[in-house]
Order: sequence, then C-alpha cells, then structure tokens
Amino acid sequence: MSYANDMPTSTETALASTLRLSVMRLARRLRAQRADTMLTLSQLAALSTLDRHGALSPGELAAHEKISPPSMTRLLGVLESGGLVVRTAHPTDRRQVLLAVSAEGRALLKEDRRRRDVWLAQRLQDLDPDELQVLQRAAGILDRIAGS
Repeated sequence: MSYANDMPTSTETALASTLRLSVMRLARRLRAQRADTMLTLSQLAALSTLDRHGALSPGELAAHEKISPPSMTRLLGVLESGGLVVRTAHPTDRRQVLLAVSAEGRALLKEDRRRRDVWLAQRLQDLDPDELQVLQRAAGILDRIAGS
C-alpha cells in the first residue's frame, strides 16, 4: 500500500474532528458527575486500574498509567494517606510491595461509577430505539478504536 493510500480522506478527517469533539464533550459531562472531586483524574484512574487488574507493584501501575515512577510514588502517597489503597509485601520479592484497592477505595469507585451510569442512563432514555441501537454498535467500535 502506498503512502498516499494511508492518508485519511477529507471525509475521514471531518468525521474524526466531529467524533473528537463529541467524545470530549461527553467525557467532560461524565467527569462533572464524579462522586469525589477531592481526587485528581490521575488518582482516580490509578485507583480504577488497581481495581480492574488487582494488586500491582508501583512500577507496574506506573507502566499501566503511562506515568513516571516518581509521579506514581507521589500519587500513591495521596491514595494511601486517604485510606484508598493498601500496601502488602510482595509474595516472592521482599524488596517490593504490592498495592491494592481498600474497601473504602472500592466504595468510592462504586459510587463514582453509579453516579456516572445513572446520569448517562437518564440521557439514553430520551433516545428512540433506532438511536439506542446505533449507540450499541458505536460503543463497540469506539472501544476498538481506543484499544489500538
């Protein structure tokens, strides 16, 4: 395939612009529904990653979140002092620790997700069945795009 064939068309570029704006607006509205605004989005993302993947070392968590280890150390200090994560000894390497979401952290995440889901579900009630079907398909497509 030639380089010219790899270039987006004007239709793809226009769609990309429209999607970018729509996704950004939706993300902004969903962020406004946060249960606890004391945490930064980075702190909330790290907590969610621990919840999704289970206990991780600080280095593994930093790699998942694509931030530097020193930044992760500061972020974890806030989460730990807030009682949202707990440290445990690594089972095979005594030099390392593992971090996991505490019961309080899980409760915070659950409430945060519940608020956002309720807000979005209320907006979806205003759509007709055809629009809901389109969004059902689009959700999978957007997930694929985000995963690449």
